[in-house]
Amino acid sequence: MTWIRPALAAHGPRPCTLVVCRGCCCGTSRKNPGTDHAAQLARLEEAAAGSEGRLAVRTVDCLGPCAQANIIVVQPSTEARRRGARATWFGWVLDDSATDDITAWALSGGPGSTPLPPALTLHQVDPPTPAPNPDRPKKQRRKGR
Repeated sequence: MTWIRPALAAHGPRPCTLVVCRGCCCGTSRKNPGTDHAAQLARLEEAAAGSEGRLAVRTVDCLGPCAQANIIVVQPSTEARRRGARATWFGWVLDDSATDDITAWALSGGPGSTPLPPALTLHQVDPPTPAPNPDRPKKQRRKGR
């Protein structure tokens, strides 16, 4: 996993973060041979490096919705999350235009800070539903509720 994070205190506020899937389908030429996956990631990392701490980038092995590769999740900053913002998932991020639009939105504040540009609504995808954990006990309802 690659993690580019601005120099902050160990437990300081977190900037808007791009989580870039680079698992079995995202970031590989087998699934999407017409995309320069390495250049896409390099552009995102370059934007984060030049953002003066407003943007971070990290890669993960697999985020799940493989049929919609390449997946990028934009996580809100700590401050936006405190105001109720949640991560926004994007799929089919395969060209420079989509990459630039996501980067520009994240640099302007991202979820909870800046309205989503209309062009990005075409790339929005639903996050995968977590599988039930059979080892986790089910919540029991209390009597009288």
